[in-house]
Amino acid sequence: MTSPTDDLHTVRDYLRFASSRFAASPITFGHGTDNVWDEAVQLVMRSLHLPLENNTLFLDARLTREERQLILDRIHRRVHERVPLAYLLGEAWFMGVPFHVDERVLVPRSPIGELIENRFQPWLGDREVHRILDLCTGSGCIGIGAALVFEDAEVDLTDLSPEALEVAESNIDLHDVRGRVRCLRSDVFGQVEDQYDVILSNPPYVDAEDLADMPEEYRHEPELGLAAGQDGLDIAHRIIGGALAHLAPGGLLIVEVGNSWPALDQAYPELPFTWLEFENGGDGVFLLTEGDLRHWQNKQ
Repeated sequence: MTSPTDDLHTVRDYLRFASSRFAASPITFGHGTDNVWDEAVQLVMRSLHLPLENNTLFLDARLTREERQLILDRIHRRVHERVPLAYLLGEAWFMGVPFHVDERVLVPRSPIGELIENRFQPWLGDREVHRILDLCTGSGCIGIGAALVFEDAEVDLTDLSPEALEVAESNIDLHDVRGRVRCLRSDVFGQVEDQYDVILSNPPYVDAEDLADMPEEYRHEPELGLAAGQDGLDIAHRIIGGALAHLAPGGLLIVEVGNSWPALDQAYPELPFTWLEFENGGDGVFLLTEGDLRHWQNKQ
């Protein structure tokens, strides 16, 4: 019996083979793609360091045996071990640029990137941004993405996990923003001393029921970055309770809480959450101003 490395030779062959294997398997999408074809294109083309678009020139190129075996190994792990594609590749793209990722951090997928690209408009107005905080940073993608857009701003990346901060440090170097961006180990605001014009966070927000029901792919991600108690709000409560002390006058707090947003809305009936909408998909992200939080706190 021949092996696939003997029968499959071109880029086109491996795109077809990967698509067939993915379609016949119970894999779950949600870490950057949402269908069989896009997953196959990402795996094959990125494994070969080829462009994802305008790549027809390469489709009939023959692969070396080493390249063929690499792709087959990654297809096997994706199907049988249910490893998210980003971990197989060692990278994920966020806001159109690559970030190092591995199983020490969540795979980047936050809609907050769209807000950053739009420079937080219309909520920011003509306010200048000098300092940004990315709480629960993981890979650092949100804070570093903000540093790439706000080129004069200083950005702090905080996380409780020293392993996650190692990945964030590597991404600071990847994007050449060291000097403006720094990492700080902190349990939410525990070690944070400064004030910021914008505080961003994609904290753990998965409730106990959803955590138990997660597909296998998500079990490769660090539980520390997902689990947030019975209702998914353990960290969100702490962020809301501590944010005012670290927001500069007129500053913005932007936090993703995913499917836990109805529970959060119910928990704070007097807080005027702005629940944001996104052109590229995603929900469960709220915005509060420093003034909103101050008015609410004064009423407590």
